[in-house]
Amino acid sequence: MSAASDRPVILDGGLSNALEERGHDLSDALWSARLLRDAPGEIAEVHRAYYEAGAMVATTASYQASVVGFERAGVGRAEAERLITRSVQIARAVRDEFPGRLVAASVGPYGAMLADGSEYRGRYGVSSRVLRDFHGPRLELLAAAQPDLLTVETIPDTDEAEVLVQLLTELDVPAWFSYSIDGDRTRAGQPLADAFALAAIAQVIAVGINCCKPADVRQAVTTAVATTGKPAVAYPNRGESWDPIARTWIGDGTTPATFAPEWAEAGVAYIGGCCRVGPEDIRTLAAAVG
Repeated sequence: MSAASDRPVILDGGLSNALEERGHDLSDALWSARLLRDAPGEIAEVHRAYYEAGAMVATTASYQASVVGFERAGVGRAEAERLITRSVQIARAVRDEFPGRLVAASVGPYGAMLADGSEYRGRYGVSSRVLRDFHGPRLELLAAAQPDLLTVETIPDTDEAEVLVQLLTELDVPAWFSYSIDGDRTRAGQPLADAFALAAIAQVIAVGINCCKPADVRQAVTTAVATTGKPAVAYPNRGESWDPIARTWIGDGTTPATFAPEWAEAGVAYIGGCCRVGPEDIRTLAAAVG
């Protein structure tokens, strides 16, 4: 997967918001992963909508999907593993309707499984062994389902990044590596240059940020490119803030298309959107950088 020199690869937008717009309640701890069990066809429809809007990459519904998370919801281990694999199978089936498109298997942070907002704080208070035991089996399941690449995303701190980078070196699957940030730091407060440097391994095709404010993107990707020498990936949200208690977004937002041309000038080769960015936003984004 590579970006053309004169045009970034267009990624998709948020899965959960697109599903909510289709009438689904995602307020439980499984979030969008619940629909892998309850309404897989709806996930397929969202992937299709993003491809039709111009996205070259569909991101699977595995961000919140983990064996532990499913087991907490009363799903047996074997079924949990099947559902994680299904996330890739659903996206691949839709991809095959759109020649040349790709599937990225989402690998969300440990904090996403906790469903308490800690994915935006990091520093979970668990050992690297706990993180490895959580991420390792899921990465293996996703890789075995044969996505075109992995997307390790919304990582809030370097502690978790170190574990994930080591696991990626053990898999023969390309990936992009994306942090959740606040200004010029990770969500846990570490300097971005240090964080990006951790991901400068052969398996990682691009390094960058997601689920952050659009205003934070340009400086972050400039640092990513300068630190790693790799292309950058950026897919921010609309600039609103997530309230984990009320489970709602607050504040005003804007579409990534507003800033996308300047991000491309800064070295972003893969551009999309995260929370609250929908298919029409991606359509506008594709036109803005096309």
